Amino acid sequence: MGGLRLLTAGESHGRELVAILEGIPAGLPLTSADVDADLSRRQKGYGRGGRMKIEHDSVSLRSGVRGGETLGSPIALVIPNRDWPNWEARMRPEPFETPPEPLVRARPGHVDLAGGLKYDRKDLRDVLERASARETAVRVAAGAVAAKLLAAVGIRTVGNVVSIGDVETDLSRFSWEERLRAATDGDLRCPDAGAEARMKKAIQAAAHDGDTLGGVFEVVARGVPPGLGSHVQADRKIDGRLAGAMMAIPAIKGVEIGLGFGAARRRGSEVHDAIAWNADGSGGGRFTRPTNRAGGTEGGITNGEDLVVRAAMKPISTLKKPLRSVDVRTKEALDAAHERSDVCAVAAASVVGEAAVRLVVADALLEKFGGDSLRELVRNVEGYLAQLGAY
Repeated sequence: MGGLRLLTAGESHGRELVAILEGIPAGLPLTSADVDADLSRRQKGYGRGGRMKIEHDSVSLRSGVRGGETLGSPIALVIPNRDWPNWEARMRPEPFETPPEPLVRARPGHVDLAGGLKYDRKDLRDVLERASARETAVRVAAGAVAAKLLAAVGIRTVGNVVSIGDVETDLSRFSWEERLRAATDGDLRCPDAGAEARMKKAIQAAAHDGDTLGGVFEVVARGVPPGLGSHVQADRKIDGRLAGAMMAIPAIKGVEIGLGFGAARRRGSEVHDAIAWNADGSGGGRFTRPTNRAGGTEGGITNGEDLVVRAAMKPISTLKKPLRSVDVRTKEALDAAHERSDVCAVAAASVVGEAAVRLVVADALLEKFGGDSLRELVRNVEGYLAQLGAY
């Protein structure tokens, strides 16, 4: 059976975060350093909170890798929580001798109340610890493994911030190299220095007011061959899989591919991408499109152009000046709880979004081409590309 399977476990202030990633073929070069670079990117970004000063994430590869190469068996990735010693008395799995003070003030916009109702928990920490965006660290780790696989067949990704609050930029003005440099080293993953400066001022203003800010980020996957995904069943459509993976990131409230919602405000002649044939001089070539308004997918299948996915992140729901709420035990009206949190985490979310796209594309790649070893997978992809050139 082709494709990837990913499970994660762990709480925000628990002992560690764990991921099991199954489906990576044997023979892929992989070390912890390949993963740690992305974990470091996720922790950075203007507007992050005090937790990032405590955690210095580093992965431990516990299984599925030997001598710097994958074995084809499930890969176990573990990220310790450095703050665990300060929380062990409150988060230990063993029964409490003296129960810790429960968290009973639900935060508007957070899963606190909905989760408490669903799981019948009157201490909302039982919900929020797993719901915390801290869990995305181990998703990023799994995405870094997927990135190594994609790179072996010429697929690259980049994630950048498009907007923070009402400050916005046009990413199409920047080259791939400029975007990659910003995604790697920039404070807000934005290649537009002027817009980034205005974004920082907006974050400063929100922090001064005890408030938070959201924004939009964009992830592009380049080198994706046509033919990933399928039109034959709804759950195999690459568009739906990408949108679902993005919406599964905490605080994401909207996703668009290509023109997205903008396509609804234009005529068909202004939306659809014309098709051309680019001959290579030897009787072969490839189909091309002078525009990419579709964002690299048509009918649930990749078409060979860049995959372009954007996600809208709402402002973080933990506010220093909290909204009104209710004590879930006494039903008394009071201010919502305040947990240590970020003012703005859109830059970090772009790294998580990049991991999500990598995992979806890697899953679809393995689904189509299979291969128990990396050499077999690469051979299958090369054969298919040759077939496309002779279409």
